[in-house]
Amino acid sequence: MPPLKHLLIVGVGLAAAGFGAARLAGGPGPSTPAHPCEARSGTERTACYRRFLSERLTQHGVAAAAAALDSLASANRDIAEHAHEYAHGVGIEAFSLSPDIAATFAACGDGYSSGCRHGVIQAYFESREAVSATEVEALCQPFKSPGASRWVLFQCVHGMGHGLTMFHEHDLPRALTDCDLLRDGWDRESCYGGAFMENVINATAPHHPATELASRDAGAHHHAAFTAIDPAEPLYPCSIMAEKYLHACYQMQTSVILHLNGGNIGEAATVCDRAPPHMRPVCYQSLGRDATAYTLRNSRKTAELCQLGSAAYRSACYVGAAKALVDWTATTDTALAFCRVVAGEPGGMGCFHALGEEIATLLASHEERASQCARASDPMAVAACRRGAGVR
Repeated sequence: MPPLKHLLIVGVGLAAAGFGAARLAGGPGPSTPAHPCEARSGTERTACYRRFLSERLTQHGVAAAAAALDSLASANRDIAEHAHEYAHGVGIEAFSLSPDIAATFAACGDGYSSGCRHGVIQAYFESREAVSATEVEALCQPFKSPGASRWVLFQCVHGMGHGLTMFHEHDLPRALTDCDLLRDGWDRESCYGGAFMENVINATAPHHPATELASRDAGAHHHAAFTAIDPAEPLYPCSIMAEKYLHACYQMQTSVILHLNGGNIGEAATVCDRAPPHMRPVCYQSLGRDATAYTLRNSRKTAELCQLGSAAYRSACYVGAAKALVDWTATTDTALAFCRVVAGEPGGMGCFHALGEEIATLLASHEERASQCARASDPMAVAACRRGAGVR
């Protein structure tokens, strides 16, 4: 097993909350060089930032590296756009420095769709020679303490899907079969989602830290015989999956579609319209997630992209966007702002319901959930949020 050090490599393809290259006008302007690395260009600049974060991690620990990434992302649009990939790299290297997953998870923090935590789990599986049902079930048990929220647990079991897919050298069906070893249905579904996400990442982002890690360890475990995407069928691999995997698959499928069509959101919506009827809303949720990346999480522009699709599934697009906006920072401010933009649209209240569902994952107590939902102000919006959050 090659050493995991110096794998802090930023990808150039995936934008973190979704997976499109976020290039729409309206985002922050070019930043003034504030870091020595910014004076460089191309791969030299990438390598410079990689060394900088690696040095912070090695010398000062995971939390310091995560804080350094926060500072870089706040000052530089390009770093912010690819912060999820940088965070993956931090997590991958962090595991090589300490096998204490629970402590490293705490130090990683919630930022950038928990990329650091996903990297930790990926590196863990890449360090294994075999995987057993007992090991799969036990890995995320530290995050199931009574009274805890399910947020960090989700990052663990979702990361497990990524890691198992890498372990099996991107043989997606084998990874899904290992996800099935989990006894809890919610855990299994979260694991499936990570597996499908890793399938997309490996096929579309060769410079992503996880892809780089997997390529270094190729041949260590099993040889994959699975085709990740099919340019002739934009609904593949969902089109060949068993029913129990369809929801998780279609939640990622627009990332495949947009990769194949060059980022055309409207065309992606028409492909979602060809999905099985019961999966079309799920495909539109995936589109909403990707729309947030294309607009750099701009609420109005995200709503406009959702409105390119069929009116029948527009509310599902809003749902996907709201969930992605919470996921990006594990906070609700940006999602709440988005929901207010679409509140008057048909199906707009579904956005607040989705926000409530995310709040229920973030916060364990009903009191905290109710307090978050109260911020919606409008009585109908508050009620929808409370229903989603399961507030009594």
